[in-house]
Amino acid sequence: MEAIIWLGVMILFAVGEAVTVGLTSIWFAVGALGALITAGLGLGFWPQITVFIILSGVTLALVRPLAKKLLRPGYSATNADRVIGTVGVVTQAVNNLAGEGLVNLAGQVWSARSKTEEVIPAGQEVRVLHIQGVKVIVEPVTADQTKAV
Repeated sequence: MEAIIWLGVMILFAVGEAVTVGLTSIWFAVGALGALITAGLGLGFWPQITVFIILSGVTLALVRPLAKKLLRPGYSATNADRVIGTVGVVTQAVNNLAGEGLVNLAGQVWSARSKTEEVIPAGQEVRVLHIQGVKVIVEPVTADQTKAV
């Protein structure tokens, strides 16, 4: 009877692992397998519980760090990242308060916002600091910075 219970517990954790993203319950399925084997050997309730807890803990301690390392969602660079650090020209004044501003970057027009609250007039060269949503965050390029580029 106990073996059937442990088999059910193992199947429950295995199915739970299969329907979730990432490793969440596989260690408990391994612990239940150990308890199932212990029950099959005719050992009592407490040895079964002890084997379940120890095997689950050991599996968790060994597998989780590796799983976190391998299953970590990483940053995927996009083509839009190419514009970070580039210099472009303001085609419509960048005004954060009015929610306006367009910048031409290598032939592509982007919505833009200023790093600070200052208004950047049309025709001013700007450098892209980062992308926030679908807008580039820019700062004016001074004459000294233009020479350095």
